[in-house]
Amino acid sequence: MTDITNPSNDDKNIATITHLGGTVFSFIPGLLVWALKKDDSAFIAEQSKEALNFQITMLIAQFIAGILVWVLVGIILIPIVWLFNIVFCIIAAISSSKGENYRYPFCLRLIN
Repeated sequence: MTDITNPSNDDKNIATITHLGGTVFSFIPGLLVWALKKDDSAFIAEQSKEALNFQITMLIAQFIAGILVWVLVGIILIPIVWLFNIVFCIIAAISSSKGENYRYPFCLRLIN
Protein backbone atom coordinates (compact mmCIF):
# COMPACT_ATOMS: atom_id res chain seq x y z
CA MET A 1 0.00 0.00 0.00
CA THR A 2 1.35 3.42 -0.93
CA ASP A 3 1.69 6.26 1.52
CA ILE A 4 -1.19 8.73 1.87
CA THR A 5 1.17 11.74 2.05
CA ASN A 6 3.11 10.89 -1.12
CA PRO A 7 0.73 9.44 -3.73
CA SER A 8 1.97 8.33 -7.13
CA ASN A 9 0.78 10.02 -10.32
CA ASP A 10 -1.47 7.04 -11.03
CA ASP A 11 -3.06 7.38 -7.58
CA LYS A 12 -3.65 11.09 -8.17
CA ASN A 13 -5.22 10.42 -11.57
CA ILE A 14 -7.54 7.72 -10.23
CA ALA A 15 -8.65 9.98 -7.36
CA THR A 16 -9.22 12.89 -9.76
CA ILE A 17 -11.34 10.77 -12.12
CA THR A 18 -13.28 9.39 -9.15
CA HIS A 19 -14.23 12.89 -7.98
CA LEU A 20 -15.13 14.07 -11.49
CA GLY A 21 -17.04 10.87 -12.25
CA GLY A 22 -19.42 11.69 -9.42
CA THR A 23 -20.75 14.67 -11.37
CA VAL A 24 -22.13 12.36 -14.06
CA PHE A 25 -22.48 8.91 -12.49
CA SER A 26 -23.35 9.86 -8.88
CA PHE A 27 -22.02 7.40 -6.29
CA ILE A 28 -21.01 4.64 -8.76
CA PRO A 29 -17.38 5.76 -9.44
CA GLY A 30 -16.67 6.28 -5.76
CA LEU A 31 -18.14 2.91 -4.86
CA LEU A 32 -16.28 1.03 -7.60
CA VAL A 33 -12.91 2.63 -6.91
CA TRP A 34 -13.28 2.25 -3.16
CA ALA A 35 -14.28 -1.42 -3.45
CA LEU A 36 -11.59 -2.32 -5.99
CA LYS A 37 -8.61 -0.13 -5.05
CA LYS A 38 -8.89 0.61 -1.31
CA ASP A 39 -6.20 -1.97 -0.45
CA ASP A 40 -3.77 -0.72 -3.11
CA SER A 41 -3.29 2.86 -1.94
CA ALA A 42 -4.16 4.77 1.22
CA PHE A 43 -4.63 7.94 -0.86
CA ILE A 44 -7.08 6.28 -3.25
CA ALA A 45 -8.91 4.64 -0.34
CA GLU A 46 -9.32 7.98 1.45
CA GLN A 47 -10.34 9.99 -1.63
CA SER A 48 -12.73 7.39 -3.05
CA LYS A 49 -14.38 7.04 0.36
CA GLU A 50 -14.69 10.82 0.55
CA ALA A 51 -16.20 10.96 -2.97
CA LEU A 52 -18.61 8.14 -2.13
CA ASN A 53 -19.76 9.82 1.08
CA PHE A 54 -20.29 13.13 -0.72
CA GLN A 55 -22.27 11.57 -3.55
CA ILE A 56 -24.49 9.71 -1.08
CA THR A 57 -25.06 13.05 0.69
CA MET A 58 -25.94 14.68 -2.64
CA LEU A 59 -28.31 11.82 -3.48
CA ILE A 60 -30.11 12.32 -0.15
CA ALA A 61 -30.25 16.11 -0.76
CA GLN A 62 -31.69 15.60 -4.26
CA PHE A 63 -34.29 13.19 -2.88
CA ILE A 64 -35.35 15.68 -0.21
CA ALA A 65 -35.43 18.51 -2.77
CA GLY A 66 -37.55 16.30 -5.04
CA ILE A 67 -40.05 15.78 -2.25
CA LEU A 68 -40.06 19.51 -1.49
CA VAL A 69 -41.11 20.26 -5.08
CA TRP A 70 -44.64 19.66 -3.86
CA VAL A 71 -44.35 22.76 -1.66
CA LEU A 72 -42.44 24.66 -4.37
CA VAL A 73 -39.23 24.99 -2.32
CA GLY A 74 -37.67 22.07 -4.20
CA ILE A 75 -37.86 23.95 -7.49
CA ILE A 76 -35.17 26.26 -6.10
CA LEU A 77 -33.26 23.57 -4.19
CA ILE A 78 -32.75 21.08 -7.03
CA PRO A 79 -30.53 23.38 -9.15
CA ILE A 80 -28.70 24.59 -6.02
CA VAL A 81 -27.85 21.02 -4.99
CA TRP A 82 -26.80 20.19 -8.55
CA LEU A 83 -24.52 23.27 -8.74
CA PHE A 84 -23.12 22.52 -5.28
CA ASN A 85 -22.25 19.00 -6.48
CA ILE A 86 -20.51 20.22 -9.64
CA VAL A 87 -18.49 22.95 -7.92
CA PHE A 88 -17.25 20.84 -5.02
CA CYS A 89 -16.42 17.86 -7.25
CA ILE A 90 -14.26 20.12 -9.42
CA ILE A 91 -12.54 21.56 -6.35
CA ALA A 92 -11.93 18.03 -5.02
CA ALA A 93 -10.57 16.88 -8.39
CA ILE A 94 -8.13 19.80 -8.54
CA SER A 95 -6.96 19.16 -4.98
CA SER A 96 -6.52 15.42 -5.51
CA SER A 97 -4.63 16.01 -8.77
CA LYS A 98 -2.11 17.95 -6.67
CA GLY A 99 -1.86 15.06 -4.21
CA GLU A 100 -3.76 16.85 -1.44
CA ASN A 101 -6.32 15.11 0.76
CA TYR A 102 -9.62 16.85 0.16
CA ARG A 103 -12.51 16.75 2.63
CA TYR A 104 -15.90 17.85 1.33
CA PRO A 105 -17.78 20.36 3.48
CA PHE A 106 -21.32 19.54 4.64
CA CYS A 107 -20.77 15.84 3.94
CA LEU A 108 -22.29 12.97 5.88
CA ARG A 109 -19.47 10.54 6.77
CA LEU A 110 -21.48 7.35 6.34
CA ILE A 111 -18.62 5.14 5.11
CA ASN A 112 -15.70 5.03 7.52
